[in-house]
Amino acid sequence: MDTRPEPFVPPAPTPRTTPPSTLEMMRIVYRNPLELWGEPSYNEPWISVNGVGGPLVIANDPGLIRHVLVDNARNYKMATVRQMILRPILRDGLLTAEGDVWKRSRKAMAPVFTPRHIFGFAQPMLARTLDFVQRYDDVTGTVDVAQDMTMLTYEILAETLFSGEIAGEAGSFAHEIDRLFETMGRVDPLDLLRAPEWLPRLTRIRGRKTMAYFRKIVTDTVAMRSAKLARNPDGAPEDFLTLLLRAEGPDGLSRQEIEDNIITFIGAGHETTARALGWTIYCLAEATWERDRVEQEIDEVLAREPDPVKWLDGMPLTRAAFEEALRLYPPAPSINREPIAEDEYKGFKIPRKAQVLVMPWTVHRHHKLWDRPNAFLPERFHPENRDKIDRYQYLPFGAGPRVCIGMSFAMQEAIIALAILLSRFRFDTVAETKPWPVQKLTTQPQGGLPMRVTRR
Repeated sequence: MDTRPEPFVPPAPTPRTTPPSTLEMMRIVYRNPLELWGEPSYNEPWISVNGVGGPLVIANDPGLIRHVLVDNARNYKMATVRQMILRPILRDGLLTAEGDVWKRSRKAMAPVFTPRHIFGFAQPMLARTLDFVQRYDDVTGTVDVAQDMTMLTYEILAETLFSGEIAGEAGSFAHEIDRLFETMGRVDPLDLLRAPEWLPRLTRIRGRKTMAYFRKIVTDTVAMRSAKLARNPDGAPEDFLTLLLRAEGPDGLSRQEIEDNIITFIGAGHETTARALGWTIYCLAEATWERDRVEQEIDEVLAREPDPVKWLDGMPLTRAAFEEALRLYPPAPSINREPIAEDEYKGFKIPRKAQVLVMPWTVHRHHKLWDRPNAFLPERFHPENRDKIDRYQYLPFGAGPRVCIGMSFAMQEAIIALAILLSRFRFDTVAETKPWPVQKLTTQPQGGLPMRVTRR
């Protein structure tokens, strides 16, 4: 007799059954775009409508997604609305740059994210996580796991990519990054209308002070490393920051492009992993039978394998839990493209300048692609089941030429962090743990993740 409990179904907006009015749609998109999508978005292979800002295409079919992001990627540029939101923050960072600027930036960063370098980051990731978890030794009440994961991933990023040489304090950084994405990293009604960029977005005026704070961090960080390189060119660490500065020049990156890429990785580069870790810990706390299996696996691996490089392959159940959390709560819930010329896929016409949305949020919960799509079922990603998942129905890191350059970095970081956190402590939900997924720059838990932490 199968006594396995029913799977945990974590919170998510109920698909709409009626379309919103234009005014209501603008309010929803500003408050939380995840609440906008209706039943067709979770059941149809694609949808084409005339939106407020022009034609809108929602692509859910894996074949169409591959067509847009890979096979015919040259015909697609970053969507205008997306750029209006992100460029004020990231400017010509890797996430927003296009054309030659993007090619130069990607080439300059590629050496940092080779397997050899990624494996070299494992020990610093482990050391920072071990230092971080000491703060839980004396905890008697609850902690906000969402904020803690932001601080942990910031400290890991600072140590691995910048050798600990980022100006500013982690505590203030965690607070300010929440403010940044609350103000700057969200859709403004004027963006939907594709209003000229010179028209001020009133919703983002509050973010200017925070944006200035981040720009100062970048300026100070670059100044510190530039001075070190000037004093002793061979004495500076060969990390992400040094590689970017060595790429500076007429045929490489400008100083402004270097600073834009630094802020991209300090901000968005760690924020995505932080959110995924928080959602994973929350889902495991609610699905205790899954947590028991993960804890047992971690205990067994740590008892025999001290090398953190081998943990990612050696902990398939832990990895599956993390990947399932990435499915349910993709850190980047939408991928926006715009066709340069009219396109066609299997008779379906995509108008020029349409806004094409490839939304991991809806693709990952699509009823035609997944069994029990709203449930937390890590077994989907167990080794024996992985081949059943189409490459283009699971997109936490995107796909195609612009696939996330830090994907391997993030996966290794996440498994190391989970291994240490869950081997030493148990995280349980409390009455106040009522997260609601909200789309800003990433999929964030509104209200945080207050949880009780106890020694195992």
